[in-house]
Amino acid sequence: MSDVIAEGALALSRRIRRRDISCRELMALTLDRIAARDGSYNAVPIVAPRDALMAEAAACDEEIARGEWRGWLHGIPQAIKNLANAKGLPTTWGSPLFKDFVATADSIHVARARAAGAIMIGKTNTPEFGLGSHSYNPVHGVTRNAHDPALAAGGSSGGAAVALALGFLAVADGSDMGGSLRNPAGWNGVYGFRPTFGRVPQTSVDDEYMGQLSTDGPMGVTVEDVAMLLATQAGYHPGVPSSLADEPGLGEISVGPMKGLRIGWLADYGGHCRTEPGVLDVCAAALRHFEAMGAVVEPARVDFDMERVWQAFCRLRQFGTAGRQRVNFDDSARRPLMKPELQWEIENGLKLSAFDVYRASVERTAWTRAVEAMFRRYDLLMLPSAQVFPFPAEWHWPKEIAGTTMDSYHRWMEIVVGPTMAGGPSFVVPAGADARGRNIGLQLWGPARADAAVMRAAAAYELAARPVRLNLG
Repeated sequence: MSDVIAEGALALSRRIRRRDISCRELMALTLDRIAARDGSYNAVPIVAPRDALMAEAAACDEEIARGEWRGWLHGIPQAIKNLANAKGLPTTWGSPLFKDFVATADSIHVARARAAGAIMIGKTNTPEFGLGSHSYNPVHGVTRNAHDPALAAGGSSGGAAVALALGFLAVADGSDMGGSLRNPAGWNGVYGFRPTFGRVPQTSVDDEYMGQLSTDGPMGVTVEDVAMLLATQAGYHPGVPSSLADEPGLGEISVGPMKGLRIGWLADYGGHCRTEPGVLDVCAAALRHFEAMGAVVEPARVDFDMERVWQAFCRLRQFGTAGRQRVNFDDSARRPLMKPELQWEIENGLKLSAFDVYRASVERTAWTRAVEAMFRRYDLLMLPSAQVFPFPAEWHWPKEIAGTTMDSYHRWMEIVVGPTMAGGPSFVVPAGADARGRNIGLQLWGPARADAAVMRAAAAYELAARPVRLNLG
């Protein structure tokens, strides 16, 4: 039973329905694991009272005894990323400004998981307001890599990725603007999927029309779990006009045929993104699995100045961050409680004119059209999940890569911005590790709305490479 969670959520669901394991046994196992091991990793810093959770699990067992079944997550513990709301649990956003805030309602994707039977046990850690791809904050501390607690876990879905890799959770939610679920998935040896924008409706943004960089999405230790959680999270919501209609069969992903599949290997965008030595080598080795399955892999290059993409991304991010946080920034008592990187985003956002924001959106449109042209030639484009391997947990961010100074706290994650700005799906699969055991992932990037096709390719890779790497103690 000690490895039952690591089998994945669908396998666990089948066990529960067969009564191989009770919901109470599963809850006790989950809470005991977190209590025994999370002191070294800090993946789930907020956990609800044990008595209340055991009572919820007991109610799930009683329902099964009566022949009732809520859904595929019936009785399965879930810890929600601490940027989304789960009713009755704190949502601190890792900020001292909100350390006492308790949610009174679920975010949409949380409500949908709860309706499918999940029990919300707590919250996974994230950087302050999700800014930066390293999960540390002054409220809950630093989350450490599942395979080496001396290293960073990535972020902003760092707690979720570590909880999966340590066998605390069978499946997890994440969110992603600048690699926030892709980087931690890659660094901890699990799967993370940034879906097409609009696939998962959001309630965590206050601006539905302009705030179209970030999206919620699923993470897991099997591709079928990621697909099933996406199907649970996805679907039109009347309060979110940009949300997409349901896609039939989204959770029933089979292995896709690889023979003749055309893959463009973008690597470091022709040298534009500096990478730590070894990152491209590990990812190139992972690409051989696709070639062995009959895919055609070739070096690719987008006919577009990537600096334009980066600058447009930064302006749109600064614009949104300043809009959301100005009320706190303008308060002389609250501003000192905001981390320097957040203040930097707001300060730059306040300097932007309406024309600056318009031009950034025009640049994004031009980039999307250049990417669309690439997808006429290739079925998938591929990139590393980050430009560096996990760095020491005490760092805030790497100041240089391969001798090149990083000019901002997030420039080292520039390689993930292409899919974000094009709005399409990007599935991170574990690529492997370097000689020091540090993980990196591979982004499988597809055309907008081709979520199922990307997941079929990920399922084929999973079958060929068996890449997931866990640390079950």
